[in-house]
Amino acid sequence: MIRSLLVAALAATTSALPNMAREKLYTIELAPGVTEVVTLAGKEQLKKGQQRKQEGKNFLDITNHPNLSSTSARPAKAAAAAFPEAVAFAEEVGALLGTLNRTNLETSLKTYSDFETRYYRSETGVEAARWLLDQVRATVEASGVEGASAEPFEHADFDQVSVIARIPGKSASAVVVGAHLDSINGADSFGRSPGADDNGSGTVTLLEALRVVLSDPKVAAGEHENTIEFHWYAGEEAGLLGSADIFDQYAAAGADVKAYLNQDMTGWAPPGEVGEFGVILDYVDAGLTEFTRLVLDAYTTIPAVDTRCGYACSDHASARAAGYPAAFIFEAAADNTSPYIHTANDAYDTISFDHVMEHARLVVGFVYELAFATL
Repeated sequence: MIRSLLVAALAATTSALPNMAREKLYTIELAPGVTEVVTLAGKEQLKKGQQRKQEGKNFLDITNHPNLSSTSARPAKAAAAAFPEAVAFAEEVGALLGTLNRTNLETSLKTYSDFETRYYRSETGVEAARWLLDQVRATVEASGVEGASAEPFEHADFDQVSVIARIPGKSASAVVVGAHLDSINGADSFGRSPGADDNGSGTVTLLEALRVVLSDPKVAAGEHENTIEFHWYAGEEAGLLGSADIFDQYAAAGADVKAYLNQDMTGWAPPGEVGEFGVILDYVDAGLTEFTRLVLDAYTTIPAVDTRCGYACSDHASARAAGYPAAFIFEAAADNTSPYIHTANDAYDTISFDHVMEHARLVVGFVYELAFATL
């Protein structure tokens, strides 16, 4: 009898081993040179309870991208880039800022946050990304700008697409702004996650800024020196998946990205307060960050404070890991941001559209100044 039980137990254990072996493992980098191998459940566990960017454990999933590891020997792609010491297009940018439309932001975000969730593995997450692609395409087509395009970036490991809009300049060197398009419920990955602030706000900020930049006569005529790209990334909440795919591909192809600005969460200001920008100081390019301060000073109306958000806290980490200069301007100091992220309460009615408008002003100014600069 004992022998029979042992044989049965051994058989059960042996039959379970193939299932264990088939469970995919992921290599994630939690800090420079600090990696762990985890399951999908392990990755999602890191998001549980995270209600601030600096809480929980942020990470870069390098499973498919070992070259993005901080220990990689990949050199900086544009380390010698010298950014302007002053803004140079105040008249042109000022005219564009007057055409930013708050109603567009409100309308787009209402629809976008009505999706049950934009979690990258969910059906509605796939649908939301396709809806966004349609909006970006419609914006580009309505502009009539010759050569401008909006295309999906397909990912091998999941169905949610990223989106890339491109406005060709005189050179292939690019100025890029990006925001992640997905959301997550930290307690239940497939649970209700409107993601109005994280990161519906950044998503619509870029959509409206794209419309305004396309309306500029000089941009429409292709007079800008550098190509302009607007990116919306899938799967950020699972380890910067979309941006890692894109920037690793860019680096492998030798793409010349002169500057990258990240917009992740642009819609929070404490009730009754004017709000502030959070200038991220850690794991960014110092020179580009200083230039971005010039843009804030010239084209926005609220104060900026210095802050930090830790390693791999958002998609600028992918650009930086690929060797490109990256900056990140947050919606506030990292300890003063929306308390609702990664929950069902990150809802449309918590958004300050005055604050979103300020970020849109930043994006338009940043893109225009660097698109016409010699870098």
